[in-house]
Amino acid sequence: MANLFTKALKTIKSIYQSFEFKRFFAVALVGFLVLATSLDSSIESGSSSNSVTRKLDKVVHQDDADRPKTTGEWNKEARQTENAAGERAKRIAKESGEALKQWGSVYPDTAKRSANDLQNSNN
Repeated sequence: MANLFTKALKTIKSIYQSFEFKRFFAVALVGFLVLATSLDSSIESGSSSNSVTRKLDKVVHQDDADRPKTTGEWNKEARQTENAAGERAKRIAKESGEALKQWGSVYPDTAKRSANDLQNSNN
C-alpha cells in the first residue's frame, strides 16, 4: 500500500513539474486582462486610426514648405508629372532647394547646442 501511495505521489509530482504553473499563471493572467479590459469600439471600426492619421498629418505639415512630405503626396506628384520629364526635374530641383533651405535653418542651432554640450561635458 505504501508503495502504491509513493508511486501516486511521484506521478503527481512529475505532472506538477511538467505542467509549469508559472507559465500557466502568466498565460491565464494575460488572457484575463485582455478579456476584462474594456476596449473602445472605435478601434475596431477604424475611426481612431483616422484621427491618428489626421494628427500625424498636422505634425508632418507644420512647416510651410510646398514640397511633398508623405509617400502618398510623392506618388500623387509622380502621377501628375508622369509624362513630363522636364516638369518633374523642375519640381525635384525646387523641392531639393526647399529641403536644403530647411535643413540649413535647423543645422546652425543644432551645431551650436552640440558644441555647448560638448564644451560643458569637458569642463
